[in-house]
Amino acid sequence: MNLPSSRRQFLRSSTALIALPFLESLGFRRFASAAAVAARPKRLVFLGLGWGLTTETWFPDAQQPGADYVIPKGLEPLARHKADFSVLQGLTNRLVNAGHQGSTFWLTGANQLAVPGKSFHNTISADQVAAAHFGRDTRFTSLQLDCGTYAGNSGHGPGLSLAWDASGKPVAGHKNPVEAFHRLFSGDDLPLEKRKALLKRRQSVLDTVLEDAHDMRRGLGKDDNAKLEEYFEGIRDIETRLSKDERWLEVDRPKAPISEPKPVLAGYKEIELMYDILVAALRTDSTRVVGYRQPVDTLLTSLDIKVAPHDMSHYHSTMGEKLDASQRRDIANSELLAGLIDKLKAAREPDGSSLFDHTTLAFGTNTRTEHNGDNCPTLLAGHGAGLKMGHNLVLPKDTPLCNAWLTMLQGSGVPVERHGDSTGPLKELLA
Repeated sequence: MNLPSSRRQFLRSSTALIALPFLESLGFRRFASAAAVAARPKRLVFLGLGWGLTTETWFPDAQQPGADYVIPKGLEPLARHKADFSVLQGLTNRLVNAGHQGSTFWLTGANQLAVPGKSFHNTISADQVAAAHFGRDTRFTSLQLDCGTYAGNSGHGPGLSLAWDASGKPVAGHKNPVEAFHRLFSGDDLPLEKRKALLKRRQSVLDTVLEDAHDMRRGLGKDDNAKLEEYFEGIRDIETRLSKDERWLEVDRPKAPISEPKPVLAGYKEIELMYDILVAALRTDSTRVVGYRQPVDTLLTSLDIKVAPHDMSHYHSTMGEKLDASQRRDIANSELLAGLIDKLKAAREPDGSSLFDHTTLAFGTNTRTEHNGDNCPTLLAGHGAGLKMGHNLVLPKDTPLCNAWLTMLQGSGVPVERHGDSTGPLKELLA
Protein backbone atom coordinates (compact mmCIF):
# COMPACT_ATOMS: atom_id res chain seq x y z
CA MET A 1 0.00 0.00 0.00
CA ASN A 2 1.46 3.29 -1.09
CA LEU A 3 -0.16 6.15 0.88
CA PRO A 4 -0.07 9.62 -0.74
CA SER A 5 1.01 12.60 1.35
CA SER A 6 -1.85 14.93 0.34
CA ARG A 7 -4.50 16.10 2.85
CA ARG A 8 -7.02 13.60 1.48
CA GLN A 9 -5.80 9.99 1.86
CA PHE A 10 -6.90 7.01 -0.27
CA LEU A 11 -6.51 3.21 -0.55
CA ARG A 12 -5.87 2.17 -4.12
CA SER A 13 -6.33 -1.17 -5.85
CA SER A 14 -6.50 -2.26 -9.46
CA THR A 15 -10.27 -1.82 -9.43
CA ALA A 16 -11.15 0.72 -6.71
CA LEU A 17 -10.26 4.02 -5.11
CA ILE A 18 -11.51 4.17 -1.51
CA ALA A 19 -11.36 7.32 0.62
CA LEU A 20 -9.91 6.85 4.10
CA PRO A 21 -11.29 8.54 7.24
CA PHE A 22 -9.19 11.31 8.79
CA LEU A 23 -6.40 9.56 10.71
CA GLU A 24 -4.33 11.47 13.29
CA SER A 25 -1.26 9.30 12.73
CA LEU A 26 -1.25 10.38 9.07
CA GLY A 27 -1.16 14.04 10.04
CA PHE A 28 -4.84 14.92 10.03
CA ARG A 29 -4.74 16.29 13.58
CA ARG A 30 -2.16 18.81 12.41
CA PHE A 31 -4.30 19.88 9.49
CA ALA A 32 -7.40 20.17 11.64
CA SER A 33 -5.70 22.28 14.27
CA ALA A 34 -4.22 24.56 11.64
CA ALA A 35 -7.65 25.08 10.13
CA ALA A 36 -9.30 25.83 13.47
CA VAL A 37 -9.23 29.47 14.53
CA ALA A 38 -9.48 30.24 18.23
CA ALA A 39 -12.67 32.09 19.04
CA ARG A 40 -12.04 35.73 19.89
CA PRO A 41 -13.13 36.84 23.37
CA LYS A 42 -16.33 38.81 23.88
CA ARG A 43 -16.19 42.36 25.24
CA LEU A 44 -18.81 44.59 26.84
CA VAL A 45 -18.73 48.40 27.03
CA PHE A 46 -21.17 50.59 28.97
CA LEU A 47 -21.27 54.37 28.37
CA GLY A 48 -23.57 56.26 30.73
CA LEU A 49 -24.40 59.93 31.11
CA GLY A 50 -26.62 62.09 33.30
CA TRP A 51 -29.34 64.71 32.76
CA GLY A 52 -31.03 62.63 30.07
CA LEU A 53 -31.30 63.30 26.33
CA THR A 54 -33.66 65.37 24.19
CA THR A 55 -36.83 63.28 23.84
CA GLU A 56 -38.13 65.02 20.70
CA THR A 57 -34.93 64.80 18.63
CA TRP A 58 -32.92 61.83 19.98
CA PHE A 59 -35.45 59.03 19.58
CA PRO A 60 -36.46 57.88 16.09
CA ASP A 61 -40.16 58.13 15.23
CA ALA A 62 -41.98 55.37 17.13
CA GLN A 63 -44.26 55.02 14.08
CA GLN A 64 -41.25 53.85 12.05
CA PRO A 65 -40.17 50.61 13.75
CA GLY A 66 -37.72 48.30 12.07
CA ALA A 67 -34.80 49.06 9.77
CA ASP A 68 -36.44 51.67 7.51
CA TYR A 69 -36.56 54.52 9.99
CA VAL A 70 -35.32 58.07 9.51
CA ILE A 71 -32.28 58.97 11.59
CA PRO A 72 -33.34 61.72 14.04
CA LYS A 73 -31.40 64.95 14.47
CA GLY A 74 -29.70 63.82 17.68
CA LEU A 75 -28.27 60.70 16.03
CA GLU A 76 -27.34 62.18 12.64
CA PRO A 77 -23.56 61.90 13.22
CA LEU A 78 -24.07 58.13 13.58
CA ALA A 79 -25.72 57.75 10.16
CA ARG A 80 -22.67 56.00 8.64
CA HIS A 81 -23.03 53.28 11.28
CA LYS A 82 -26.81 52.89 11.00
CA ALA A 83 -26.59 49.18 10.15
CA ASP A 84 -24.45 48.52 13.23
CA PHE A 85 -26.56 49.94 16.07
CA SER A 86 -30.13 49.71 17.29
CA VAL A 87 -32.21 52.17 19.32
CA LEU A 88 -34.49 50.65 21.95
CA GLN A 89 -37.66 52.47 22.99
CA GLY A 90 -40.01 51.67 25.86
CA LEU A 91 -37.39 50.52 28.41
CA THR A 92 -37.86 51.59 32.03
CA ASN A 93 -36.13 51.02 35.35
CA ARG A 94 -39.45 50.29 37.03
CA LEU A 95 -38.22 50.38 40.64
CA VAL A 96 -36.23 53.60 40.25
CA ASN A 97 -37.79 56.99 40.91
CA ALA A 98 -34.63 59.02 41.55
CA GLY A 99 -34.63 61.67 38.84
CA HIS A 100 -31.28 63.16 39.85
CA GLN A 101 -29.41 59.85 39.87
CA GLY A 102 -28.79 59.25 36.19
CA SER A 103 -26.28 56.43 36.54
CA THR A 104 -26.59 55.17 40.10
CA PHE A 105 -29.21 52.55 39.22
CA TRP A 106 -28.76 52.53 35.43
CA LEU A 107 -27.06 49.11 35.32
CA THR A 108 -28.63 47.67 38.47
CA GLY A 109 -32.35 48.45 38.29
CA ALA A 110 -32.41 48.31 42.09
CA ASN A 111 -35.00 49.76 44.43
CA GLN A 112 -33.05 52.05 46.74
CA LEU A 113 -35.68 51.60 49.50
CA ALA A 114 -35.77 47.80 49.28
CA VAL A 115 -34.15 47.30 52.71
CA PRO A 116 -36.32 48.40 55.66
CA GLY A 117 -34.66 51.03 57.78
CA LYS A 118 -32.20 52.06 55.07
CA SER A 119 -32.58 55.16 52.91
CA PHE A 120 -30.23 53.83 50.24
CA HIS A 121 -29.68 50.38 48.78
CA ASN A 122 -28.16 49.14 45.55
CA THR A 123 -27.31 45.81 43.92
CA ILE A 124 -24.71 44.51 41.47
CA SER A 125 -24.44 46.31 38.11
CA ALA A 126 -24.57 44.48 34.78
CA ASP A 127 -20.94 45.30 33.98
CA GLN A 128 -19.76 43.65 37.22
CA VAL A 129 -21.82 40.55 36.46
CA ALA A 130 -19.92 40.35 33.17
CA ALA A 131 -16.62 41.15 34.89
CA ALA A 132 -17.01 38.22 37.28
CA HIS A 133 -17.18 35.95 34.21
CA PHE A 134 -14.68 37.53 31.82
CA GLY A 135 -12.25 39.03 34.34
CA ARG A 136 -10.66 35.71 35.28
CA ASP A 137 -8.56 35.79 32.10
CA THR A 138 -7.36 39.41 32.12
CA ARG A 139 -5.08 41.54 34.27
CA PHE A 140 -7.96 43.88 35.15
CA THR A 141 -11.33 42.36 35.98
CA SER A 142 -12.95 45.50 34.57
CA LEU A 143 -11.94 49.05 33.73
CA GLN A 144 -13.98 51.80 35.32
CA LEU A 145 -13.71 55.38 34.06
CA ASP A 146 -15.31 58.30 35.87
CA CYS A 147 -16.23 61.86 34.96
CA GLY A 148 -13.62 63.34 37.30
CA THR A 149 -15.90 66.16 38.45
CA TYR A 150 -18.54 66.41 41.15
CA ALA A 151 -20.99 63.79 39.92
CA GLY A 152 -24.00 66.00 40.67
CA ASN A 153 -22.87 68.49 38.02
CA SER A 154 -23.14 65.71 35.46
CA GLY A 155 -26.42 64.31 36.78
CA HIS A 156 -25.05 61.02 38.03
CA GLY A 157 -25.97 60.78 41.69
CA PRO A 158 -24.17 58.64 44.31
CA GLY A 159 -21.35 56.33 43.31
CA LEU A 160 -17.78 56.44 42.06
CA SER A 161 -18.42 55.13 38.53
CA LEU A 162 -21.17 53.17 36.79
CA ALA A 163 -20.14 50.03 38.67
CA TRP A 164 -21.61 48.49 41.84
CA ASP A 165 -20.25 45.27 43.32
CA ALA A 166 -22.06 42.13 44.50
CA SER A 167 -22.86 43.74 47.86
CA GLY A 168 -24.22 46.91 46.25
CA LYS A 169 -21.16 49.02 47.08
CA PRO A 170 -19.69 51.50 44.57
CA VAL A 171 -16.58 50.54 42.57
CA ALA A 172 -14.16 53.44 42.10
CA GLY A 173 -13.28 54.65 38.61
CA HIS A 174 -10.28 56.48 37.17
CA LYS A 175 -11.03 60.19 37.12
CA ASN A 176 -9.09 61.30 34.05
CA PRO A 177 -7.31 59.90 30.98
CA VAL A 178 -3.81 60.25 32.48
CA GLU A 179 -4.72 58.20 35.55
CA ALA A 180 -6.38 55.50 33.43
CA PHE A 181 -3.45 55.38 30.98
CA HIS A 182 -0.85 54.82 33.70
CA ARG A 183 -2.99 52.21 35.42
CA LEU A 184 -3.14 50.21 32.21
CA PHE A 185 0.30 50.66 30.71
CA SER A 186 2.87 51.99 33.19
CA GLY A 187 5.18 49.36 34.65
CA ASP A 188 6.18 49.11 38.30
CA ASP A 189 9.66 50.48 39.04
CA LEU A 190 10.13 48.23 42.07
CA PRO A 191 12.20 45.07 41.50
CA LEU A 192 10.18 41.89 41.26
CA GLU A 193 11.38 40.50 44.61
CA LYS A 194 10.37 43.68 46.43
CA ARG A 195 6.95 43.58 44.80
CA LYS A 196 6.53 39.97 45.90
CA ALA A 197 7.53 40.87 49.46
CA LEU A 198 5.13 43.83 49.53
CA LEU A 199 2.27 41.67 48.28
CA LYS A 200 3.03 39.00 50.89
CA ARG A 201 3.05 41.66 53.60
CA ARG A 202 -0.36 42.94 52.51
CA GLN A 203 -1.70 39.39 52.58
CA SER A 204 -0.28 38.85 56.09
CA VAL A 205 -1.85 42.06 57.40
CA LEU A 206 -5.15 41.07 55.84
CA ASP A 207 -5.03 37.64 57.52
CA THR A 208 -4.46 39.29 60.91
CA VAL A 209 -7.32 41.76 60.42
CA LEU A 210 -9.65 38.96 59.34
CA GLU A 211 -8.75 36.84 62.38
CA ASP A 212 -9.41 39.74 64.75
CA ALA A 213 -12.71 40.53 63.04
CA HIS A 214 -13.94 36.94 63.40
CA ASP A 215 -13.22 37.11 67.14
CA MET A 216 -15.56 40.09 67.40
CA ARG A 217 -18.61 38.10 66.26
CA ARG A 218 -19.32 36.79 69.74
CA GLY A 219 -21.76 38.96 71.66
CA LEU A 220 -22.77 41.18 68.73
CA GLY A 221 -26.40 41.97 67.99
CA LYS A 222 -28.21 41.27 64.71
CA ASP A 223 -27.57 44.71 63.15
CA ASP A 224 -23.91 44.71 64.14
CA ASN A 225 -23.44 41.21 62.74
CA ALA A 226 -24.97 42.40 59.46
CA LYS A 227 -22.50 45.29 59.37
CA LEU A 228 -19.66 42.89 60.13
CA GLU A 229 -20.77 40.60 57.29
CA GLU A 230 -20.55 43.59 54.91
CA TYR A 231 -17.04 44.15 56.25
CA PHE A 232 -16.14 40.50 55.55
CA GLU A 233 -17.44 40.86 51.99
CA GLY A 234 -15.06 43.77 51.52
CA ILE A 235 -12.21 41.68 52.93
CA ARG A 236 -13.02 38.82 50.56
CA ASP A 237 -12.94 41.26 47.66
CA ILE A 238 -9.49 42.47 48.74
CA GLU A 239 -8.32 38.85 49.02
CA THR A 240 -9.51 38.17 45.48
CA ARG A 241 -7.67 41.22 44.14
CA LEU A 242 -4.46 40.34 45.98
CA SER A 243 -4.63 36.81 44.62
CA LYS A 244 -5.06 38.18 41.11
CA ASP A 245 -2.17 40.62 41.57
CA GLU A 246 0.00 37.67 42.54
CA ARG A 247 -0.89 35.75 39.36
CA TRP A 248 0.05 38.74 37.15
CA LEU A 249 3.10 39.78 39.13
CA GLU A 250 5.62 38.43 36.62
CA VAL A 251 3.67 39.40 33.50
CA ASP A 252 4.78 42.72 32.05
CA ARG A 253 2.14 45.25 31.13
CA PRO A 254 1.62 45.58 27.36
CA LYS A 255 3.22 48.37 25.38
CA ALA A 256 0.77 51.26 25.10
CA PRO A 257 -0.75 51.46 21.59
CA ILE A 258 -1.40 55.18 22.11
CA SER A 259 0.64 58.11 23.40
CA GLU A 260 0.36 59.31 26.98
CA PRO A 261 -2.55 61.79 27.18
CA LYS A 262 -2.09 65.43 28.11
CA PRO A 263 -3.38 66.32 31.57
CA VAL A 264 -5.18 69.57 30.77
CA LEU A 265 -7.96 68.40 28.46
CA ALA A 266 -11.60 68.46 29.55
CA GLY A 267 -15.05 67.99 28.10
CA TYR A 268 -15.23 66.92 24.46
CA LYS A 269 -11.50 66.22 24.09
CA GLU A 270 -11.40 64.38 27.41
CA ILE A 271 -14.23 62.04 26.37
CA GLU A 272 -12.45 61.46 23.06
CA LEU A 273 -9.27 60.49 24.94
CA MET A 274 -11.16 58.22 27.32
CA TYR A 275 -12.58 56.46 24.26
CA ASP A 276 -9.03 56.01 22.91
CA ILE A 277 -7.96 54.48 26.24
CA LEU A 278 -11.02 52.25 26.22
CA VAL A 279 -10.10 50.90 22.78
CA ALA A 280 -6.46 50.46 23.83
CA ALA A 281 -7.55 48.46 26.90
CA LEU A 282 -9.61 46.12 24.73
CA ARG A 283 -6.97 45.83 21.99
CA THR A 284 -4.33 44.73 24.49
CA ASP A 285 -6.82 42.41 26.23
CA SER A 286 -6.03 44.16 29.51
CA THR A 287 -9.75 43.85 30.28
CA ARG A 288 -12.92 42.76 28.51
CA VAL A 289 -15.40 44.90 30.42
CA VAL A 290 -15.37 48.71 30.46
CA GLY A 291 -17.71 51.23 32.04
CA TYR A 292 -17.48 55.00 31.58
CA ARG A 293 -19.53 57.50 33.58
CA GLN A 294 -19.23 60.48 31.29
CA PRO A 295 -19.11 64.18 32.16
CA VAL A 296 -21.85 66.60 31.15
CA ASP A 297 -20.84 69.89 32.77
CA THR A 298 -17.37 70.05 31.20
CA LEU A 299 -18.76 68.84 27.87
CA LEU A 300 -21.13 71.82 27.79
CA THR A 301 -18.30 74.20 28.69
CA SER A 302 -16.09 72.80 25.93
CA LEU A 303 -18.95 73.40 23.46
CA ASP A 304 -19.18 77.02 24.67
CA ILE A 305 -22.66 76.39 26.08
CA LYS A 306 -23.49 78.77 28.92
CA VAL A 307 -26.62 76.99 30.15
CA ALA A 308 -26.20 75.08 33.42
CA PRO A 309 -26.53 71.28 33.01
CA HIS A 310 -29.49 70.93 35.35
CA ASP A 311 -31.30 73.91 33.81
CA MET A 312 -30.70 72.42 30.36
CA SER A 313 -32.56 69.26 31.39
CA HIS A 314 -35.66 71.39 32.09
CA TYR A 315 -35.79 72.87 28.60
CA HIS A 316 -39.57 72.41 28.31
CA SER A 317 -40.10 75.32 30.68
CA THR A 318 -38.60 77.85 28.29
CA MET A 319 -37.45 75.90 25.19
CA GLY A 320 -35.18 78.32 23.24
CA GLU A 321 -31.64 78.42 24.62
CA LYS A 322 -32.10 75.40 26.91
CA LEU A 323 -33.50 73.22 24.14
CA ASP A 324 -30.68 74.29 21.82
CA ALA A 325 -28.11 73.37 24.49
CA SER A 326 -29.71 69.96 24.99
CA GLN A 327 -29.70 69.22 21.28
CA ARG A 328 -26.10 70.38 20.82
CA ARG A 329 -25.10 68.13 23.72
CA ASP A 330 -26.82 65.17 21.99
CA ILE A 331 -25.08 65.82 18.67
CA ALA A 332 -21.68 66.09 20.36
CA ASN A 333 -22.23 62.78 22.12
CA SER A 334 -23.25 61.15 18.84
CA GLU A 335 -20.14 62.53 17.11
CA LEU A 336 -17.96 61.08 19.85
CA LEU A 337 -19.75 57.74 19.76
CA ALA A 338 -19.42 57.55 15.96
CA GLY A 339 -15.68 58.13 16.34
CA LEU A 340 -15.44 55.36 18.93
CA ILE A 341 -17.23 52.93 16.61
CA ASP A 342 -14.83 53.94 13.82
CA LYS A 343 -11.90 52.97 16.05
CA LEU A 344 -13.44 49.68 17.15
CA LYS A 345 -14.06 48.78 13.51
CA ALA A 346 -10.50 49.74 12.51
CA ALA A 347 -8.86 47.67 15.28
CA ARG A 348 -7.91 44.29 13.79
CA GLU A 349 -8.03 40.99 15.63
CA PRO A 350 -5.46 38.21 14.96
CA ASP A 351 -7.99 36.37 12.80
CA GLY A 352 -8.60 39.43 10.61
CA SER A 353 -11.96 40.37 12.15
CA SER A 354 -12.47 43.69 13.88
CA LEU A 355 -12.73 44.48 17.57
CA PHE A 356 -16.25 45.73 16.83
CA ASP A 357 -17.22 42.24 15.65
CA HIS A 358 -16.67 40.88 19.15
CA THR A 359 -17.80 43.86 21.24
CA THR A 360 -21.25 44.91 22.42
CA LEU A 361 -21.59 48.54 23.44
CA ALA A 362 -24.42 50.20 25.38
CA PHE A 363 -24.90 53.96 25.38
CA GLY A 364 -27.62 55.63 27.39
CA THR A 365 -28.97 56.99 30.64
CA ASN A 366 -31.44 56.22 33.39
CA THR A 367 -33.48 59.35 32.67
CA ARG A 368 -34.60 61.36 29.69
CA THR A 369 -36.12 64.86 29.51
CA GLU A 370 -36.75 66.59 32.87
CA HIS A 371 -35.65 63.54 34.89
CA ASN A 372 -38.42 61.30 33.59
CA GLY A 373 -37.52 57.69 34.36
CA ASP A 374 -39.62 56.04 31.68
CA ASN A 375 -38.42 55.26 28.16
CA CYS A 376 -34.74 55.32 29.16
CA PRO A 377 -32.64 56.37 26.12
CA THR A 378 -30.82 53.20 25.07
CA LEU A 379 -28.57 52.55 22.08
CA LEU A 380 -26.79 49.24 21.54
CA ALA A 381 -24.01 48.70 19.00
CA GLY A 382 -21.58 45.98 17.97
CA HIS A 383 -21.82 42.31 17.04
CA GLY A 384 -20.32 40.54 20.03
CA ALA A 385 -23.61 39.37 21.57
CA GLY A 386 -25.43 38.41 18.39
CA LEU A 387 -28.05 41.14 18.79
CA LYS A 388 -30.24 42.64 16.07
CA MET A 389 -28.57 45.77 14.72
CA GLY A 390 -29.79 48.49 12.37
CA HIS A 391 -33.28 48.67 13.90
CA ASN A 392 -35.57 51.08 15.70
CA LEU A 393 -36.98 48.63 18.25
CA VAL A 394 -40.21 49.93 19.77
CA LEU A 395 -40.93 47.70 22.75
CA PRO A 396 -44.06 47.52 24.93
CA LYS A 397 -44.26 50.43 27.36
CA ASP A 398 -42.42 49.90 30.66
CA THR A 399 -40.41 46.92 29.47
CA PRO A 400 -37.71 46.43 32.15
CA LEU A 401 -34.41 48.03 31.15
CA CYS A 402 -32.74 45.09 32.88
CA ASN A 403 -34.19 42.84 30.16
CA ALA A 404 -31.79 44.56 27.75
CA TRP A 405 -28.84 43.99 30.10
CA LEU A 406 -29.86 40.35 30.54
CA THR A 407 -30.02 39.89 26.75
CA MET A 408 -26.56 41.45 26.33
CA LEU A 409 -25.07 39.29 29.07
CA GLN A 410 -26.55 36.04 27.82
CA GLY A 411 -25.67 36.83 24.20
CA SER A 412 -22.06 37.42 25.27
CA GLY A 413 -21.89 34.04 26.97
CA VAL A 414 -22.34 35.13 30.58
CA PRO A 415 -24.24 32.33 32.40
CA VAL A 416 -26.94 34.37 34.15
CA GLU A 417 -30.67 33.67 34.33
CA ARG A 418 -31.85 37.09 35.49
CA HIS A 419 -30.55 40.53 36.38
CA GLY A 420 -32.15 43.19 38.55
CA ASP A 421 -35.89 43.30 37.91
CA SER A 422 -35.62 41.51 34.56
CA THR A 423 -38.47 39.31 33.40
CA GLY A 424 -36.53 37.61 30.61
CA PRO A 425 -34.39 38.33 27.54
CA LEU A 426 -35.75 40.56 24.78
CA LYS A 427 -36.75 38.29 21.90
CA GLU A 428 -37.16 41.37 19.71
CA LEU A 429 -33.45 42.10 20.18
CA LEU A 430 -32.19 38.68 19.13
CA ALA A 431 -30.83 38.48 15.59
